[in-house]
Amino acid sequence: MKASGRIIENLKETSRVEGHDKSFNFRSVVGKMNYLEKSTRPDISYATHQCARFVEDPRVEHTKVVRQITRYIRGTIDKGILIKPDKQKGLEVYVDADFTGTWDKIDTTNRDTARSRHGYFICSNDVPITWKSQLQHEIELSTAEAEYTGLSYALREAIPIMNLLKEMTERKFNVSNEIAKVHCKVYENNSGAIEIAREEKYRSRTKHLNCRLHHFRTYVGSGEISIHKIDTHLQPADILTKPLNEDDFTRHRKIMMGR
Repeated sequence: MKASGRIIENLKETSRVEGHDKSFNFRSVVGKMNYLEKSTRPDISYATHQCARFVEDPRVEHTKVVRQITRYIRGTIDKGILIKPDKQKGLEVYVDADFTGTWDKIDTTNRDTARSRHGYFICSNDVPITWKSQLQHEIELSTAEAEYTGLSYALREAIPIMNLLKEMTERKFNVSNEIAKVHCKVYENNSGAIEIAREEKYRSRTKHLNCRLHHFRTYVGSGEISIHKIDTHLQPADILTKPLNEDDFTRHRKIMMGR
């Protein structure tokens, strides 16, 4: 998506620019984009979610971005999720976060611009199941905390899927999984978040995370969930958290969607 980074970064909650020119129904178009993103186009998740934040009072910059996204969709009409199962891979989760990526140096009174965004991508046997790009509700204090929050939210969705697969296996459903025990691999690119997830020890700086985010620790301890380091260049969830240049965007899209 050429120049997506430069334009999407202008999506700030501000009244300093003129409003939407009413040349199309902004809310309706964003709704259609959202439907497409939720079904077969995770590559537009971040941009669509950013636009959806401003449907109540869109500005001219939001109009430009929506037009650019629709041009991108028209130019990639042949893209979608290519399903090629790989029975050796099992359940995998890719998680990434962008710490205070919406920070506005001009409008410093708006605390919403200090919020971080996380994205996660869950697949089974290398087939996409679900994905999400989401602004975090809490104001995080560090990159590691933002990444760990994203890890927690992703596993809140992955653990029920694990339990469903377990139950299906126990009830003799024909679950295509060559791994005897249901196991979840989680890929994270922040060393601090990985350390917090793996090591069950008291830390004064992270004690506020104890009840809210440590819910998956028992699964890590039992070996049902394993946390793995992944290079940022190979992290497909990166596409769900921030604007990227065309090369990175295309590479992550191919990992997520198969083309």
